[in-house]
Amino acid sequence: MTAPVVELAGIVTRFGKTVVHDGVDLAIPAGEVVTLVGGSGSGKTTLLREIVGLLTPTAGEVRLFGEPLHSGSRAEQVRRRRRFGMLFQQGALFSAFDVFDNIAFPLRELRCLTADEVHDAVMLKLAMVELQPEHGLRMPAELSGGMIKRVALARALALEPELLLLDEPTAGLDPDRSAAFVRLIRALQAQLGLTVVLVTHDLDTLAALSSRVAVLAERRILACDTLDRIIELDHPFVERFFRTETSRRAMARGLESI
Repeated sequence: MTAPVVELAGIVTRFGKTVVHDGVDLAIPAGEVVTLVGGSGSGKTTLLREIVGLLTPTAGEVRLFGEPLHSGSRAEQVRRRRRFGMLFQQGALFSAFDVFDNIAFPLRELRCLTADEVHDAVMLKLAMVELQPEHGLRMPAELSGGMIKRVALARALALEPELLLLDEPTAGLDPDRSAAFVRLIRALQAQLGLTVVLVTHDLDTLAALSSRVAVLAERRILACDTLDRIIELDHPFVERFFRTETSRRAMARGLESI
């Protein structure tokens, strides 16, 4: 049996006396798109950061591709980290670098590619996110919100990862740009066979992308299932988040866009 791409076992997260997670268990097989939802302060982004090693849980284990995240030699850990990419909520582009250098940054860190190979790879990633070569010359301050998201996505895909993590990928975008970005993510996920884990409050985005939805409540994963089944759960958060008339309209829009 193939190991899950992401496996969280007994994750406990404490900040001082505050317990954010208390026994989080989650397994995500290859090729799935799992959306993590939960109330404000439930620790969704914290969990994403623990998956990629930016934060270390107080207890429990994170496994990626069947291996403990921090196991093995330094070289083995580096190879493992090259297998995932992350798009941060505000893009997190380097403000002093132009678009080309932002996307090239992880490629140059490999220290094994020629300048021509880096150039060709950056041009390919720009095309993948539907940007033109001339956009590579722009600085982040010159970009619209939608373009920042696309550049950040191109950088997250620079090393051709198998796992993509997205933190509020459509936050701050108007409805048209949000829908276009969702279509792009959906197309790339299918084209590249990516496993995707995302956090979003946008129900249009959730409905359009998710193969399963994981509900983070009461400091644990309450359930991880298809959207249809999650909606039927008897829980106050599910009632507030999914079962209002506004929520149902938003999810209908997302499903119509598929």
